[in-house]
Amino acid sequence: MKVLKFGGTSVGSAERIKHVANLVSPRGRNIIVLSAMAGTTNTLVEICDYLYKKNQAGALETVNALQAKYDTVLADLFGSDRSKGGTRGGAMVSAAAREAREQAAASVSRCLASIRSLMAVEFTETDEKEILAQGELMSTAIMLAYLRFMGVKAVMLPALKFMRTDENGEPDFKYTSVRLKRLIDMNPDADLYITQGYICRNEYGDVDNLQRGGSDYTASIIGAALDLEEIQIWTDIDGMHNNDPRYVQNTRPVSELHFEEAAELAYFGAKILHPACVLPARLHNIPIRLLNTMEPDKPGTLISSTLPSHTIKAVSEKDGITAIHIKSGRMFLAYSFLLKVFETFDRFKTPIDMVATSEVGVTVTVDNPARLDAIVDELKKFGTVQVDTDMVIICVVGDLEWHNRGFEAKAIEALGDIPLRMISYGGSNYNIAVVVRSQDKVEALNRLSAKLFS
Repeated sequence: MKVLKFGGTSVGSAERIKHVANLVSPRGRNIIVLSAMAGTTNTLVEICDYLYKKNQAGALETVNALQAKYDTVLADLFGSDRSKGGTRGGAMVSAAAREAREQAAASVSRCLASIRSLMAVEFTETDEKEILAQGELMSTAIMLAYLRFMGVKAVMLPALKFMRTDENGEPDFKYTSVRLKRLIDMNPDADLYITQGYICRNEYGDVDNLQRGGSDYTASIIGAALDLEEIQIWTDIDGMHNNDPRYVQNTRPVSELHFEEAAELAYFGAKILHPACVLPARLHNIPIRLLNTMEPDKPGTLISSTLPSHTIKAVSEKDGITAIHIKSGRMFLAYSFLLKVFETFDRFKTPIDMVATSEVGVTVTVDNPARLDAIVDELKKFGTVQVDTDMVIICVVGDLEWHNRGFEAKAIEALGDIPLRMISYGGSNYNIAVVVRSQDKVEALNRLSAKLFS
């Protein structure tokens, strides 16, 4: 058994839903994880924003527009289906389509009614999580109805019945494994199992989520919890590319990646894969395969524990970076200097991406400047502080173990006269990262492609 995850774009229209249904139905008894339809989560966030602002009218108008969108999808999905078997057969199919549409519409209506019911209460973060969960609940209900209409014996595995996080916000694998196996054992004759990505319950039993992009994480957790054969992430591109195709021409998919390489690329900006999803797969040694929904026969990218040696695999970039330099003449005279610096970021709940140190100072990068002013104010107690904004981390990934001569020099040489704010090497055997100005990003990506992959 495998787990197959499809993102919002893959189920973003009636045509796409039909395509996915036809794609998964002949592939055997697998678990299908779905995101919300494309655009739905953004709309739900907008509804929550109205409710936080106590603008019930704006929220209601947006919900009604969402209702109209789903009415159109259901009409496109079920309204035109006819058999090729004549009038009688057509009538039978029409009746089946009508029944399937009514079932899907009832599920969508319940989800939207749940949203409307929260408009009359004092809106809280818990209510927000409840609303954000409705996107996945609607997409899976529609897919379930369509698969059954096709004659597939599909069974729903409600994520809220088995997916839970612990007191630290981490997945409770034991809970998930026990509950999920129980649900599957209750439906041993199913052709397919359908479940929601992204959503879960927290330690208190409240509806919660795995953050944006969390459907990948859901698939990986399920794969690990059940020790499945493979985790498949289906998107609208044919695997992890060796550079960003938005800025570099003639990129190509990478056929194989090590778990660590994939994690580095995902963390440093490769949008095709959620960074968190690699860890459960790596710990349980379950391969991840990245595939293209619209070109399912292409091989995509296989992520596993295999590491082909002496190879540079890919380049990725992470925008919106701020570099913070703290200089202190007392740095190495005070052994607690770094402790105080890192405690400051911890206190303001701001993760650090990169670190570079010298005899007199330390430079770090962050991708969330929300608490920057407070952080800088605190750091000034320990030394002088310089802040550089609008920076980009560019990450070169491959077999960069330090005994392999020349790869690091080749990457740095490619950047030529581009100003490098920071260089990070040695923290991993799989990456070398540099910080450049955002205005230099495109040139840097293209130079690296020309030097490393031509």
